[in-house]
Amino acid sequence: MEASSLIFITGGVRSGKSSFAERKAIEIASKKERQLIYLATGVSSDSEMKERIEIHQRDRNMGPYKWKTIERPVQVGGIADVINNQDIILLDCVTTLLNNELFSTDRTWDDLFLKTVKENIISGIISIKNRAGTLIVVSNEVLNESLMATDIVFSYGRLLGQIHQDLVKMADQVFLVEAGIPIVKKGACQ
Repeated sequence: MEASSLIFITGGVRSGKSSFAERKAIEIASKKERQLIYLATGVSSDSEMKERIEIHQRDRNMGPYKWKTIERPVQVGGIADVINNQDIILLDCVTTLLNNELFSTDRTWDDLFLKTVKENIISGIISIKNRAGTLIVVSNEVLNESLMATDIVFSYGRLLGQIHQDLVKMADQVFLVEAGIPIVKKGACQ
């Protein structure tokens, strides 16, 4: 059996990272005749987010490749049992998943809670990676900005940075997308 792979893609907001991730998933699926699964973490919380979700869904459904969409705003590892090594999974995105995990409860953001959130996200991603043929994980690169505004913003940035570091360590390939251009940060282009 072929080993599963993890591709991590990050970039600024509206940098083209999701489009690149979708193209990468289609490229892999077409070579190996695999099922495309879009693991959506977004929640339609306001009109802008609702419109963004609808645009993404429409774009995925227009092409020659059909996507199966699974909406999972928290506890992404819960889908591991429904995927297999023939699946190409695109998880979009970690920043939204982290927001959902942090704000889905009224718990105080103490060290234990933040550690638990991080562990749940990483273990969920590992569970999916271990079952899928390829897992592509997308996240926003928000760490170039000052994060000292409030304790919540600082805690969020620190936690996102830790998650990114863990994902990069596990990843076979890492890309930073800037202005629509993917830059290889780890692994060879395939």
